[in-house]
Amino acid sequence: MRPDTRPSGAVHDCSLPQWAIDKMTRRRGRRYAYEVIDPAATALVVVDATKPFIEGTPCAAAIVTPIARLADCLRTAGGTVAWVTPEPMAPDNSNLAALWGQDRLQQVAGDGALTVLADGLEPVPQDITVEKKGYSAFFPGMSPLPDILAGRGVDTVVIVGVLTNVCCESSARDAAALGYRVIMVADANAARSDEEHRSALYNILRNFGDVRFTDDLIAQIAATAS
Repeated sequence: MRPDTRPSGAVHDCSLPQWAIDKMTRRRGRRYAYEVIDPAATALVVVDATKPFIEGTPCAAAIVTPIARLADCLRTAGGTVAWVTPEPMAPDNSNLAALWGQDRLQQVAGDGALTVLADGLEPVPQDITVEKKGYSAFFPGMSPLPDILAGRGVDTVVIVGVLTNVCCESSARDAAALGYRVIMVADANAARSDEEHRSALYNILRNFGDVRFTDDLIAQIAATAS
């Protein structure tokens, strides 16, 4: 697998293979797992959409507008928007040093912008803003998000952000394990290559939730709310 060398602002091939769509449609008896979405019980969970991650991932700049559109739509429909950013990392974390290398850990641990959202993403007062201690926003004990969502009666989570195959997929898998209805938005997640991006989307479609696109999800939420 080759790293993505495209310039910032490039767009992923987010399409799923037709055979995968056909397979899941036959299995489910319908195209989408969740044909009814109650906005009041739905949360848009924006994972790590911060300046360093957006600027450092070739296709990530292209997901800012879809995320902003989804946030506006869900707020208008009475849903919840949650912004999740990484808790500052300890520079002496021996496990991460072994996994990433000491130089990379020092670089990430010293990056004070890790919790600064990318330009174009603006929380409003009723939104949730939390930090997570690891890759997943839903792993028990690593983030307050599940308890906050439970208090709001949320049963459906829409996962967007970066990286598709790391923190976003980890969050989606753990959310599914906790019993949430999970939706990942293909054109509102970004990875470092098309291969990684599409593979993660297929994993979710096959085992953990649904994969949708911004336009059709907004249309469904708006139709339900009207």
